[in-house]
Amino acid sequence: MRSITTFDLQYAHRFYGFQGEAQYLHGHTGILTIEVEDSVSVNPGVNMVYPCNEIQKVAWSLLKNFDHALVLREDDPLLPAILDVYEKQGIRNGHPQNKMKGAAFHTPWATAYPDCRLVVTKETMTVEGMIKIVYDLLKDKLNIARITFKSGANAACQEFPVCGTVDRCPLCGVALDEHGRCPKCGYKKK
Repeated sequence: MRSITTFDLQYAHRFYGFQGEAQYLHGHTGILTIEVEDSVSVNPGVNMVYPCNEIQKVAWSLLKNFDHALVLREDDPLLPAILDVYEKQGIRNGHPQNKMKGAAFHTPWATAYPDCRLVVTKETMTVEGMIKIVYDLLKDKLNIARITFKSGANAACQEFPVCGTVDRCPLCGVALDEHGRCPKCGYKKK
């Protein structure tokens, strides 16, 4: 069975090196859907695969880096210019009004710079590229079965092999840590 949750992400990007309209800096509202799979019967009393609000908390801690952010490819000549403007404006290393910051991350596909609302990618951020980035960020945190990303008229989805079951709290459904403790309610597995 699957629990499914959705995120709306507002971001700006461009397709550096491509011809046509997409080579210009432009914005999108992207809709990201994450499907988490597991068995309901593995955790008696919980009666859910994974609480959707908990999926949102786990995923949003990293995905918020993409919301209201600029996403540029690492070789885009616009990147140094943007950083220079941010430096001159005094916001490259953050600003008190920049409150929607996720945890910084660095993967083979992308690096997030939360203080300046910037994500730098290895490849052009297409819908397919976003799926790759999201899976790489969350594969060890959630039992992801499928990710769908729709941005403008473009959409893609990918199925992923499910890695068995995740040991979860029988009281609230949250994944237990490596010590068998629930980070939400404190339950300790015996």
